[in-house]
Amino acid sequence: MTIPFYKYHGTGNDFILVDNITNPNVTCPHDSELIKSLCHRKFGIGADGFIFLEKSGSYDFEMIYYNSDASQSLCGNGSRCAVHLASYLGIINNVANFLAIDGPHQARIQDNLVYLQLHDVSTIQMMGNDYFLNTGSPHYVRLVQNLAETDIIALGKAINASQPFQNTGTNVNFVQLEANNQISVRTYERGVNDETLSCGTGVVAATLVASQKGYISPLYVVTKGGELQVSFCKGDTVYNNICLVGPATQVFQGKIAI
Repeated sequence: MTIPFYKYHGTGNDFILVDNITNPNVTCPHDSELIKSLCHRKFGIGADGFIFLEKSGSYDFEMIYYNSDASQSLCGNGSRCAVHLASYLGIINNVANFLAIDGPHQARIQDNLVYLQLHDVSTIQMMGNDYFLNTGSPHYVRLVQNLAETDIIALGKAINASQPFQNTGTNVNFVQLEANNQISVRTYERGVNDETLSCGTGVVAATLVASQKGYISPLYVVTKGGELQVSFCKGDTVYNNICLVGPATQVFQGKIAI
């Protein structure tokens, strides 16, 4: 069987997307070994993650996301790419109400940027001098003085394997606070088990931690793969109206025999 696919990236966080909605002739199976092989950068197409667009009764579509090791989570940059593809295919008209693993999300495309609404965050837990919170995926956040010289992979692996994360794992974000309401972020992603060029839910986690240090909405975020923006409302006990903003780029289209 030959399946069409789309290769996307959101600020360097790259994905394989398959349309299981508008293509009547081919339905790609949700097979773990297939996902891992296609995401392999030497023997497959190569990607940080794999995304299926599926029909969903009361929503425009369902985005089903797999990391490159076939584990599942919410992916912020992947969601933005899925919204862009849904618009490209005519499934939506620049405004989306879609379903993901953590529930419904709204998004819109405006001025070539994708605006993604995330769920409220009510808990930011201190872990020593570091932070832990869930922005759709679990994120450990450490503030550092020199991001460029931080050993992201070694520290990320160690934190991901430590208690209390041994059973579930966690994404690990290293954040440098900058001037002019800007931060820089690098992320070790579980499921990819490596540093990625950008992590959408990690960027959101980092900005909420920065707000604890006096940074205000909207924050501008520099990743290795490009720039993102996060806006939010900060209440006494909850962050709401959280919005991740950035580009989603279709790199190429192809077909592959499976």
